[in-house]
Amino acid sequence: MNSEPVSSPASRLGDKFKFSIVLKLNARLFLRTFSLFLTLNIVLFILCATGLAVRSEQAAVHTAEILSKSGLPSQLEQTWLEETGIRISDRLEEPKGIRFGVPGFLQERFPKLTASGVRSIVFPETPGLPFGKYLEGITYKVTADIHGKTYLISVTNAVSIRIMESAFWVLLGLELLLLLGGLSRGARVIRQTLRPIEELAQTAKNLNTGEALTPEQLETLAGKLDGINAAKLDTRISVGETQNELKTLASAINGMLDRINESYRSQVRFVSDASHELRTPISVIQGYANLLDRWGKNDAKTLQESIDAIKEETANMKALVEQLLFLARGDNNTMALQIERFDLSALAAEVLRETQMIDAGHEFESHLVPVFVNADEGLIKQALRILTDNAIKYSPAGKRITLSVSGEEGRARLTVQDEGIGIPSDAVPRIFDRFYRADESRARATGGTGLGLSIAKWIAERHGGHMEVLSREDIGTRISIVLHAAAEKQAT
Repeated sequence: MNSEPVSSPASRLGDKFKFSIVLKLNARLFLRTFSLFLTLNIVLFILCATGLAVRSEQAAVHTAEILSKSGLPSQLEQTWLEETGIRISDRLEEPKGIRFGVPGFLQERFPKLTASGVRSIVFPETPGLPFGKYLEGITYKVTADIHGKTYLISVTNAVSIRIMESAFWVLLGLELLLLLGGLSRGARVIRQTLRPIEELAQTAKNLNTGEALTPEQLETLAGKLDGINAAKLDTRISVGETQNELKTLASAINGMLDRINESYRSQVRFVSDASHELRTPISVIQGYANLLDRWGKNDAKTLQESIDAIKEETANMKALVEQLLFLARGDNNTMALQIERFDLSALAAEVLRETQMIDAGHEFESHLVPVFVNADEGLIKQALRILTDNAIKYSPAGKRITLSVSGEEGRARLTVQDEGIGIPSDAVPRIFDRFYRADESRARATGGTGLGLSIAKWIAERHGGHMEVLSREDIGTRISIVLHAAAEKQAT
């Protein structure tokens, strides 16, 4: 009597994990998001550590200057001074911790009192301290040669470290919530996307035709499906080798896999592009922080340049994050539309007035015909501003920008036309892709993120409309938002 082996629950669970597309897709997205958060945390930690080092150095220099003028403070003054985290000693201790000095070629940029002094970072020796208390005990020490005598200035940053530690814990908590929330949402979305495959597989099992399939043919089809996972989403069932009864089913599975593969690649590309776009301003901020640390403390021009650059990059990063959050809410269908009836020409006239107040370098023209639509006025205004801003960015000064509103055959058309640099014909089909730039160098110069047209397209499609583009290089670009016009109100 032949008996077949029975698989254990643990074995079945292992097989399910091994071949589960949902788990693998979700795990990869989770790891990419986790890597992004980890990178941001490391960069933030480095920036905070750099800031503390700069502050400690400045405090030591300031103390040395006072010491050169007033001498060693009294015992009472020393007690008050220690409350601020600064201690002065005329008895040099045995060097401890990490010692370093300012290279000779840089000493001329440091104050004379501390330029040649020895720096050291001393860590607490008390074992078993909590992480926060341990960090608060780290001391930055600088020797200063004042009137022929060497003093040791010690600086601690306990208060600043406590504040930073609290901020870090809050940040880690928010990231954990985002990771866990993304994990459940990602699994749910992927599972819903792959549900038709389960239904198709069930249909394949229940097929009952006049011409029965051989066991070998069924095993071949099942093997093809079983071998498709997150690492092999480009695998396809050969329709030519499939029985006539299964060709439609195989074609449907192949088409579905095409859509799943494109969705998966789009998500991976989106996370990668977002990481790249966030990495650039963070690198700039870190670079100027290093510049401040090295040369900017006593150079007013360098200091102001660094402040301006950091403020600009922070604003760019804030705008990028807001655009990413907008698209994320749109993708998750969590953004409710506030539908109301309004005149599209009045909205265009309002945007035109606002634009003329902030931009005097272009000529503006309008052709507005009253057309009413039922839509979210705030979102339509946002889309129009995106098109107008793009026209301004890519049109030389003095060129004309035209806003038009017209209605025809039950549709409302909102158009922005410029006389700018235009878009290459091969790039037009891709301008609505997220993070896509037709000209990377010019887009960087104008501060674009490559998300504006994606947002405008989402707004148009969310209202049941679409976008139309006509562009010629060195002639100009015309982009239209086409919506359903509202029906005329019945007279009462």
